[in-house]
Amino acid sequence: MIEIELEDSAWAEALPDVEGVARRAAEAALGVVEGDVVVLLTEDAAVRDLNARFRDKDRPTNVLSFPAAETAFPHLGDVVLGFAYCAAEAESQGKTLADHLSHLVVHGVLHLLGRDHEDDAEAEEMEAEEREILTALGVADPYQIEREVQS
Repeated sequence: MIEIELEDSAWAEALPDVEGVARRAAEAALGVVEGDVVVLLTEDAAVRDLNARFRDKDRPTNVLSFPAAETAFPHLGDVVLGFAYCAAEAESQGKTLADHLSHLVVHGVLHLLGRDHEDDAEAEEMEAEEREILTALGVADPYQIEREVQS
């Protein structure tokens, strides 16, 4: 089960089908894996608070993933996104908010499934998996767009 919690109405104002976009991305990332995921669409202040409390980084970020303990199965964990940060990031990278949200939800859910990007090999593997999932959703390669923006 995918549960979408909409805490900041700015998400729905900017993207009327925000819950559908987030749900499709989470389902695609889960694939055949059984389990429950909560996607919290909130404001930057809430993300900043969580980032400070759980990662010792007192700043907002685009997406946070909180894997659940194995004993909490079928709950796999929570993915949290702040609106203003994500919207600004999408705009600066020349992406639609829907495509950027899809990417970040896929990224977050893959973290819940144990994927990571701590070193170059892990990052390449995770990015390849993200590209494959996003292609199936009709979303362009987000890393290609990021490389073009950085150039």
